[in-house]
Amino acid sequence: MPLPETAAGDKVTEIRSICIDSTGNAWIATPQGIFMKPFAERRWEYVGGDALTAPAFRVIADSSGCVWAGAWNGLFKIAGPGKAEKIPLVEGPVSAIASVAGAVYALGPKGFWIIRKDLVQKVETDLARSLRDIVPDGEGGLWIASDVGLYHWHESGISHYYETSDLISGYAKGLAFDPDKKLWVGGLGGVTIRGKQGKEKELRPADGIPSVYVNTVRLAPDSVMWVGTHTGIVRYAPDGTSSLRFSRRWLLHNQVNDMAFDQTGNAWIATEGGVSVIGRKAMNLAAKSDFFYDNLMRRHIRAPWIAGQAHLPVAGDTTVFQPEDDDNDGEYTGNYLAMESFRYAATGDPRAKENAKKAFQFLRMLREITEHEGFFARTVIPSDWTRMHDENRTYTGTEIAERLVEEPRFKPVEKRWHLSSDGKWLWKGDTSSDEMCGHMFAYYFYYTLVADEAEKKEIAAHIAAIVDYLMKHNHNLADVDGEPTRWSVWSPEQLNRDPEWLPDRNQNSMEILAFLKLAYHVTGDGKYQKEYLRLIEEEHYLDNMKQVTKQNPAWFIYFDVVLQAYLYPILLGAEKDEKLQQFYREHMDEWFELRRADQNPLINFLFNYCRQNREELDNSVAFLRDTPLDLVDWPIDHSIREDVSVVRTPVLEELQVSRLPPASIRMTVRWDKNPWTLAGGNPHVEREPVFWLLPYWMGRYLELIE
Repeated sequence: MPLPETAAGDKVTEIRSICIDSTGNAWIATPQGIFMKPFAERRWEYVGGDALTAPAFRVIADSSGCVWAGAWNGLFKIAGPGKAEKIPLVEGPVSAIASVAGAVYALGPKGFWIIRKDLVQKVETDLARSLRDIVPDGEGGLWIASDVGLYHWHESGISHYYETSDLISGYAKGLAFDPDKKLWVGGLGGVTIRGKQGKEKELRPADGIPSVYVNTVRLAPDSVMWVGTHTGIVRYAPDGTSSLRFSRRWLLHNQVNDMAFDQTGNAWIATEGGVSVIGRKAMNLAAKSDFFYDNLMRRHIRAPWIAGQAHLPVAGDTTVFQPEDDDNDGEYTGNYLAMESFRYAATGDPRAKENAKKAFQFLRMLREITEHEGFFARTVIPSDWTRMHDENRTYTGTEIAERLVEEPRFKPVEKRWHLSSDGKWLWKGDTSSDEMCGHMFAYYFYYTLVADEAEKKEIAAHIAAIVDYLMKHNHNLADVDGEPTRWSVWSPEQLNRDPEWLPDRNQNSMEILAFLKLAYHVTGDGKYQKEYLRLIEEEHYLDNMKQVTKQNPAWFIYFDVVLQAYLYPILLGAEKDEKLQQFYREHMDEWFELRRADQNPLINFLFNYCRQNREELDNSVAFLRDTPLDLVDWPIDHSIREDVSVVRTPVLEELQVSRLPPASIRMTVRWDKNPWTLAGGNPHVEREPVFWLLPYWMGRYLELIE
């Protein structure tokens, strides 16, 4: 929502209170006065009268359509811009207002007043002056929150509650009744829930409250309780589940001061950084798939047919975007190819088949463009691009020495970008092992689910060219310099006999076995099977692979998990020997048990594909449902939350959270990212939605979801 502006053009950020009137207009109280946003418009208007440029503290809308505002100098009844009527006798400042049954209650440091039509009555009662919120009790009385506890006022008397047996703490700020008529009292420490007889329950950080500073509590039209804190909003549903909304993905500022709901159930949030609106949109998974697919086609497919992220020149603004290269364009276009393959297999849509073919042709182009036998590029960009990642550079002798001490396997690649022979493209070398895994994963499913006989021959020839090149170079991917790229090493000389490659021995052994097995599967050429068996029998690659699930924690990185997931369908789908099949089945079962807690739908559905199960279906669907429609990679920092701890597991070298964040409050997903990550994000990037579409269409193909 755009920020309001004063008459002098100054931006207004601190929003203290918000309400929505009966016609859908939004009203806010700020240090600069009262503003109104007309329904269906995006501009804010100053409200006239004495409240025009004065500090205001509270706005409410009554059932008759009037808006009431508490300001520094009193109480105002507002009918629209320039129509603010000051209520006589009420002394400012007014910090809390409520309306019920034709009466308006106004409270502040200087007193307590009841307004009925034209009658203003000052109430003499024993009440604190630090008044924060009030809510009618439904029986002619009021509950009143203050810095010195909770009051219950009735014309017959007043009661004061401030002991720890009454509240979490004496500092009370926000009040609301839940659907069961329990009073929720938000304040320092969390939320106290009170029934007729007193305190019944507490909600603290251990119960999902992200901050001990609770500022406001409101009941939404769908009976969900919204709790606004210094660290976002936590929502408690009637079924006992809760969900957190924080970060710029959801809010202009994490400190929430007030909340209101319009007639369609949209939540209007008053924060320290402006007004945010969290909208409601009815959508099933199929409609969500359509939404993401449209986004993918409009903003994330670039020539010649690359599925990748979009660059946003203005952080978070998706109205202007630019294509952007990425090291892993080949791998993630492979994910896209697999997605279109499952979409075609599930629906028979000829457009899915056509798009899958285009993606395969791009991946094959990556090999052909290098003009270097079976070596393929990471990605390509038009030759006239002036902005790319990892530009060509030179290294000094001292730089190389420094890097070699830090990483003895470091390879100084000074020329990463090469001009194609036709002059149209720049292609990027130093291709990595994750690219190889992503390609082979995609080829397997394109071959299995989509390709006709002619296309299968094309796929087989392409895979054979790559694997032949690996075998020619002792199972390493040699770059144009004839030496292995930095990461694409599968040779026994390195994996089994060079101690610096010990961290990659198990993973890479698994990878090369899958590549050879796939080549044999699609070509029938016995040389691949012979080499596959040689690596197993003479070089003990199967024994190496056995240790994948027992990886030393110093060398465990989450990205390897996804690479392993790519390989299981190939090994289990292409292997015909029952003994080896049994090994791979047991290996995947053991591996999957280690990955259950990740609640990763790609891993879950790949396991179900390979093992013909229905494991972790609820968690997979929960991820698909909870993923936000906003794919901007907003910075998210879980370290500001008090309901989680900072830990070093499951990946020792990364700071992570103790409880897995749901999709709605983690960094925008790419499956190479650790879902337990504590903080990160880049608002100049919008991720491609293939991360969602791939498991969705796998689930549809497997008939696990509808």
